[in-house]
Formats: sequence, structure tokens, C-alpha cells
Amino acid sequence: MNGWRGASPTARLLLVAVLLTGLTTFMFLPLLAIELTAQGIPAGRTGFLVGLLAFSSQAFSLLSGLLVDRLGPRRVMAAGFLLRIAGYVLLGLGGAGRPAPLVAGIVAVGVGGSMLGLSTKTLLVSQEGSDPRTMLALRSTFVNIGVVVGPALGALVYPLGFRYVLAACVLSHLVLGIGLVSGRTAAAVPGRTAAKAPGAGPDAGSGAAPDPSAGRPGEVTRWTLLRHWAPLAALGVAYWAIYSQLNVLLPIAANELTGSTAAISVVFTANGLLVVLFQYTLLSRVFRRATARTLLALGFLAFACAYAVLIPLAGWYSLLAFVLPVTLAEMLIGPSLDEQAVNAAALRRTGLALGTMSAAGALGSLLGSSLGGQLLQATRGGSRAWVLLVGCSLAAAAICLLLPKVRTRHA
Repeated sequence: MNGWRGASPTARLLLVAVLLTGLTTFMFLPLLAIELTAQGIPAGRTGFLVGLLAFSSQAFSLLSGLLVDRLGPRRVMAAGFLLRIAGYVLLGLGGAGRPAPLVAGIVAVGVGGSMLGLSTKTLLVSQEGSDPRTMLALRSTFVNIGVVVGPALGALVYPLGFRYVLAACVLSHLVLGIGLVSGRTAAAVPGRTAAKAPGAGPDAGSGAAPDPSAGRPGEVTRWTLLRHWAPLAALGVAYWAIYSQLNVLLPIAANELTGSTAAISVVFTANGLLVVLFQYTLLSRVFRRATARTLLALGFLAFACAYAVLIPLAGWYSLLAFVLPVTLAEMLIGPSLDEQAVNAAALRRTGLALGTMSAAGALGSLLGSSLGGQLLQATRGGSRAWVLLVGCSLAAAAICLLLPKVRTRHA
């Protein structure tokens, strides 16, 4: 990857940290529910604890962003590593008969993950000489390597005992924490002006003309911020609400379409491999001249195409045809939301901008999961659910047109 070769030593170290924490995280996550059930914890309580982990991470994201801007990403990163290490240790000490360390460990892992994710992402998009799009594309690629490989590593280690999985998590976070926090990761300044991407379009870069509605040159009014952030936050909610159906509606639909419980595993495996292979090339080469606004619109149109192919209910044909457009949507929308947020953020507010998008994602996931279950009951396995999702995707693509064309970092 040219982006990897052109990245600074700090950026490379951060990307390695993203890879290794991703590997150990996805070693741990798929096995958590299995281990809790094996300890004799009832299914209802197990579901609550697994949900608590996701909630702790997502609900803390806005505060994590504020802390990154106030205290600096390196301090927040150090706290994130410490919380995660403490969380994994507490999980090893907890169990059915000791719920207090179990709950405390789950919350610590979730909050620590939020702090780690936002601090590393803020440092990556703030690296001198690298544009945010390239760094976000590389980060997404490395995260998805963990998504694909991590569960397989977990399956290999789990027969030795769940504590060996936790020990791998503790060791990796300890080594990475010492390396990153004691190194020179603070060299990047989160509030720097965003670098212009090679070959970026005429409306890209810090030299773009200010929005005429902002009044005097360089002045940012509430209307300017509202005009940018209202549609952007709405798109963040919409993306995660639509994407969450891969975990709510699709597993049930895949089983009904194919008669195989393994069908959803095929979808997720193919999705992860496609992201690993093509994420960086797609954003940094194929669409290198496109603005983030354009990529968002194309991504939601891809979502519409993905759910449209499920309408005929054509078994494996519909399911396999679904994989490519839904993966394209994921590759285009996820990094582009963060890129648009970074470009819209005031100087020294990068952490808050990224935290806001994470909070929007948390709200979208909650709404999507809740409404998806009700939609499944209401439609009873028909095509109406897919028609509704196509409509929601097209509406989100239209909202993309409300985003400003100009990409600037406001002072």
C-alpha cells in the first residue's frame, strides 16, 4: 500500500496498534456470550451483559471526544489502555457467583475501548503529510483484518480456557500501551489544518473558499454549523440504523432464504474479506477525486441496491448478490462520515467531532435494532421490510445533498 509506505512512523505504529487490538478484541467478543453461558449465567442476563459492553463503549463516545480535545489524545489513550487491561483482569476474576467484578470488567472494557478508538483515530487524521481519507481507509482495513482473523484465533485459543484469551488481550494492550504512550505519538497536533489529498477535487483542502452564509471571511455562525452538522448527524444515525439490520433482520432472512444457518456466516466472511482487499484502493485511488459528500451519496445508493436485490426472495442468488453492494456501502460511508466530520470540525475539536459521529452511531444502532425487530414481526418474512429499507436508503442519499460542498477546517 502506498499509503502505508508514505505514512509517518507514528502513523504506522498507530495502525499496528489498531490491528493488534482488533485481533484480540475479536478473539474475545464472539466468545464472551459462550463463556458466560458456560458459567451457568442465564441467557437473559448474558444478553444484558453483552449489550452492556456495546452500550458502555458507544454511550461514552461523546465524552471521550471531549476528553481527547481537553487533555490530549496521548493521555486519553493511556487511560484507555489502563481501563481495558483492568477490565480484562476483572473479567477473569468474575463469574456467576461474583457478578460485581464481571459487570465492572465489562464496563471498563467498553469505556476503555471508546477512549482508545477515538484517541487513535484523532491522532491518525492529524498526522502531518497524510490526508484524513487515506488514514481512515487504512484504519478501516486494519480493523477488518481483526474482524476476519480474530474469531479464528479465538477459536484456536479457547479450548485452552477463556483466561488464555483474556491473557492475550492483557498482554497485547500492555505492550502496545507502553510503546505508544512512552513514544512520540504526541507529535501530531489534533487541531492542525487538514492536509489536502493528492488529486483531491476543487472543493477540497484548506484553501477552499468559505461558506458565503458565514458572514465575514473566517467567521463561523451557528447557521453554518447547523447547516453542516444537522444533516451529518442525521446521516450517522441513518447509516447505523440501516447497517444494524445485518445483525437483526439479515440472519433470520438468510436462514429463511437458503434453509441454512451457515448462510449468514458466508455473508459476514465475504464482507470482511472484500473490505480488507479493496477498502484502501477504493477510497485512495478509484474515488480519490471525489468529495466525502459524493461518497456518502454513492454509499447510500449502494445500500438501496443491496436491499433491493432481496425483494425477489430468490434464495442464495439474492443473498450472494446482496454482499457486493452492502460491502460497497460500508466501505464508502463509514470512513466518509468521519472524514466529513473532521473537515467540518473547528480547530482543536477533532475529538469532539469524531465522538459526535460515534454517538450518532450509537443512537442509530439502538433505533435500528429496536425498529428492526418490530419490522420483522409486522412484515412476517415478506418483502415489505426490504422495500422500506430501500426507501430509507434513498432518503439518506437525498440528505447527503444538504451537506455543504466546501470542505474546510474552521478556525
